[in-house]
Amino acid sequence: MLYIRSIVFNIYLYLLTVLLAGLGLPVLLLPRRAVAGVLRLWARLVNLGLRVICNIRVEIRGRDRLPDGASLIAAKHQSMWDTIVFFDLLPDIVYVLKKELAYIPLYGWFAVRAGMIRVDRDAHAKALRHLVKQAKTKAADGRSILIFPEGTRVAPGEHIGYKPGIAALYSQLDIPCVPVAVNSGLCWPRRQFLRRPGTIILEILPPIPPGLKRRDFMRRLETELEEASNALVLEAGGTVAASGAPYAPAARELVHDTAPPDPQPASATRK
Repeated sequence: MLYIRSIVFNIYLYLLTVLLAGLGLPVLLLPRRAVAGVLRLWARLVNLGLRVICNIRVEIRGRDRLPDGASLIAAKHQSMWDTIVFFDLLPDIVYVLKKELAYIPLYGWFAVRAGMIRVDRDAHAKALRHLVKQAKTKAADGRSILIFPEGTRVAPGEHIGYKPGIAALYSQLDIPCVPVAVNSGLCWPRRQFLRRPGTIILEILPPIPPGLKRRDFMRRLETELEEASNALVLEAGGTVAASGAPYAPAARELVHDTAPPDPQPASATRK
């Protein structure tokens, strides 16, 4: 039954994405917020499909911790679901995308029109400067910016070092950073088509105020985000690996990438 439900959901996701994007093509001519409305509807229908087809429910904790105005969202990343839910949670959210995703028909068109930040990850320092410049413009517009600090999907209970892109944004934007913990990989595992019944929990943690030194910020973010995510995994009956190495600045992989709307994403797959 698990396999049948998973197959049905994957077909549903494909058809939903193509149908909604196709019917929504005229919206690309409208203001950005209309495009964001299509993405929000898509996210809600994905969650509806999870509940009806796969018996997967979604629980959001700590909504009241989201600051008014622009903020920097630093989310744990375990599943493709993480790249979808924020379209509903924060309808005018800005994702940081690797530039290749903008070339994907339908998905790329909507991403570009919605004002996502596209980054050439091979450009390294140049990419980081571009990221900061674009993020400042978006934040000045009152939009929140989403980044996955680890730079790729990581299995529940596991941990890899955080990339320096999040530190650069925090130090340059002078806005609160909101850590977001998840256990989504238990129900929607990375690189698998199976969708396991259960409850996906997303917990918004207390914001980290601007102004901390880089190393202090990174240690606090990594500690709080990993501990909270591990707690959600354990709460749902998962297991947690031994703690990884403490934060140390990375020399490569400056920004994260975000997955296209595909059950087997090519990238937010290394994402």
